[in-house]
Parts: sequence; structure tokens; C-alpha cells
Amino acid sequence: MKKLTIILLVLDTIAIFCLLLAYGPYNGFRDMFITTAMNTMNHRYLAYVLYNDEQINEVLNNNFIEQPNDITDQDDINFDNEDPQEYESIYEEQILKRDKEQLYKIIEFDEKDYHVYLTVIYDASRLSTVKSKYYGTKGQHLSVMAKENDAIVAINGGRFSDVGGQGNGARASGIFISNGKIIENGDNYKYPIIGISNKNVLTLGKMTADEAIKMGIRDAVCFGPFLIVNGKESFIQGNGGYGVAPRTAIGQRKDGIILFLTIDGNGSKYGFRGGATVVDMIDIFKRYGAYNAANLDGGASTVLAINGVTYNNPVAQSSSGERSLPNAWIVK
Repeated sequence: MKKLTIILLVLDTIAIFCLLLAYGPYNGFRDMFITTAMNTMNHRYLAYVLYNDEQINEVLNNNFIEQPNDITDQDDINFDNEDPQEYESIYEEQILKRDKEQLYKIIEFDEKDYHVYLTVIYDASRLSTVKSKYYGTKGQHLSVMAKENDAIVAINGGRFSDVGGQGNGARASGIFISNGKIIENGDNYKYPIIGISNKNVLTLGKMTADEAIKMGIRDAVCFGPFLIVNGKESFIQGNGGYGVAPRTAIGQRKDGIILFLTIDGNGSKYGFRGGATVVDMIDIFKRYGAYNAANLDGGASTVLAINGVTYNNPVAQSSSGERSLPNAWIVK
């Protein structure tokens, strides 16, 4: 009887703790839980398990990001990124110290709740998008796309539609441009473009596919939010409204160096994803000198592949942890 009483007390304590987390005076858990759930493709229902429409809308209205309305000024990028041998900070040394012919390096480090892979690409002209071999029917794992396209480095790309409710990454949604060819035109609406131009400049801005081509953008995907545009960072209210998740993002410094940011949530070690916020991503990009930077698809889509082999720890529900995707950014 005494043992049963102890068990019931423990269960009651756990229940009270969970209720305090969900509904107590501290809103951090509630805000992070709702914003995280509402930014997933298939798990928004989790927010409605604990909260009603009014509570969810209140949280989303108090956690948001205001992005710069500017379009990247391509003339600001100067492509002067030789190793100076002397460095202004440890972060500049991590970026710029390299062998003369080195194409890329990976800077890895741990933060409290996530692990970071910052891939530094020294030649922006080697960057392009690729699409699934079965584009329109089904996607492919990033590692497979990378191997088939002889990619040295690859990360996942932009948003995609859930064709037929299958979640198979069949085709990109919004705008998708590859090697100067418009694959998806977004019905001629202005979408948030994350593109690389013929000048090898990472170009961010809301525009139509035709406008992007006229600007000289040769490769582009559609996603967001923009994190930094022309050196100006987005304004963040609360946690930014995107919750916590594994992340993929892309940036470029004024010296032309491309930065691939891949973030694994430490929760993957324990059966849940965890990850970083948009605030965390901006902090990392600022630390390493990004002049333009944007968020790409994340969560279960986040993958980094090196020479066709998965390098990080993706969290999709497959044997490899990868999700089928319609496109990717590659360096070759």
C-alpha cells in the first residue's frame, strides 16, 4: 500500500509539473511548443492537443520575424577572400585560414541544445541547384542526388508540395530555377527567392521567376525567412515564431565566401529532434560575417552530404534518417 501511494504521488507530481509547463505562469514552454509544432509539415495537430485556437493565435501573434524588404545588392560582394595570414578574430581565422587550393572546410561546434556544421565554400561559382531524377513523381534522398550529380558538398533546398498527401518530395512549390531554367514559376507571383546569380552572388528578395531571370539569377529555391539582407538582420519578436528544429540555411560574406549552415538538435540522441531557433541562426551567421543569409527547409529535411555520404544526423522516419526531396544545393 505504501509503495502504491509513493507511485501515485510521483505520477501526480509529474502531471502537475506538465500542467505548469503547459499552462503555468512561465510562457516559454508554451510559446516554443506551439511555434515548433505549427512550423512542421505533419505535426501541427500537436499544438491543438494542448491548446485552443485563441491560445495558438495569441502565441503566433507574439512570436514573429520582420524581414528586411530589400533585395540583395549584388555589387556589395567583392570576392576578395585570400587568406590574410593575420585575423581580426578567432571566427575570421576559422573561416579564412586554409590551404591555397582548398575548396571547402567544415567548422563544427556544440551549443547547449544543438550541434553545428558550418560548411565554408571558397568558390561560389561551384554552387548550383539540382533536382530529383524523378522530379514530378517522387523525390530522392539528398545523399543519392549528391552522388548522382558528383557533388562534393550538398545540402537540402527549398519548400516542396505534398503531392497526393504522400509527402514524397515530388516537386518544389513556389519558384525553382536550375541552371538558368525555370522549373517552377510560382504562377507568376512574387515569392521569397534564395538564389545564386551569374555574378555568383547569393541574392535574396521577393520576386517572380521572370524577374529573377532578368536579374541574372541562374539557380534558386523558394523558402525563408530571410535572416540577413545587405548586412541588415531581421527583427525578431519572441522566438521568431519558428520554434526549435534542426535547421538548414545558406549565407554569403561580403568577400564572396558561401556558408552552408546545418544544425542537428541534440534531442536526436534521446528520441526527439530538438534544434535551434531563428535567433540562434542569425547569431551564428553574424559571428562568421554573413552579409546575406536565409533559412532553407529544415526539420526532417535537414541533411548535409559530403562526397555523396550523409555527414550529419538527419531525423526523418526512414532507415537512413533522410526524407525524399525534390531539389538540393550542391557544390561540384
